Amino acid sequence: MKFAVIGGTGLIGSQVVKNLNAAGHEAVPHSQSTGVDVISGQGLDEAAAGADVVVNLTNSPTFDEASPDFFRTSMDNLLGAARKAGIGHFVILSIIGTDQVPELDYYRAKTLQENLLAAGPIPYSIVRATQFMEFIDTVLSMTTDGDTVRLPATPIQPIAAKDVATAVADVAAGPPLNGIHKIAGPEIFPLDELGRITLSRKGDSRTVVTDPTAGMFAAVKGDVLTDGHAHLAPTHYADWLS
Repeated sequence: MKFAVIGGTGLIGSQVVKNLNAAGHEAVPHSQSTGVDVISGQGLDEAAAGADVVVNLTNSPTFDEASPDFFRTSMDNLLGAARKAGIGHFVILSIIGTDQVPELDYYRAKTLQENLLAAGPIPYSIVRATQFMEFIDTVLSMTTDGDTVRLPATPIQPIAAKDVATAVADVAAGPPLNGIHKIAGPEIFPLDELGRITLSRKGDSRTVVTDPTAGMFAAVKGDVLTDGHAHLAPTHYADWLS
């Protein structure tokens, strides 16, 4: 099969392309660097032409109130191009719990993206993943003040990007789910404890202070960013750190 992987040069997209090609498919990466712009629509018709499956891994450049407009415009443009090309399967990557945190602009935006796909004319699959292990350093830096990192004790279930890419490629190569496939890391940690583990393993002298009001995850109530029924990926956080 031929796959048009939009956002195919990024962290997940580049690995999805590699996995699909290794499985004997033809996966072509598309991004702004290859002349494809999901907001203006430039290059989308050409990217979708001749493909069997579109995999959309693009992401909003911001996580604020501008993010819904990004996903609305990009999905309208992509679905239009996919429809003209006769695409039989459209895949996106989303977040476990995204519809449970309406207080966060970005999570509302990802829910909008899911809804636009589900309401569209093309058979689809949504892969929902938990928080990427690769983003933990960014989470720590967002709430660092000098030598102190403030984090809430929000439960998260971190997953390695390579495991996400494997799941996306597998789903994309299969029949449309017209629904959601959930994947998560094998362990659940309170975010503050995960911060302490990370800093300790890296020899970082910063101190983590538990603060239920700190950072974007302070808006998350309960354990909605974890999922006991999700498919569990194999990579443990300690192994990933190593």
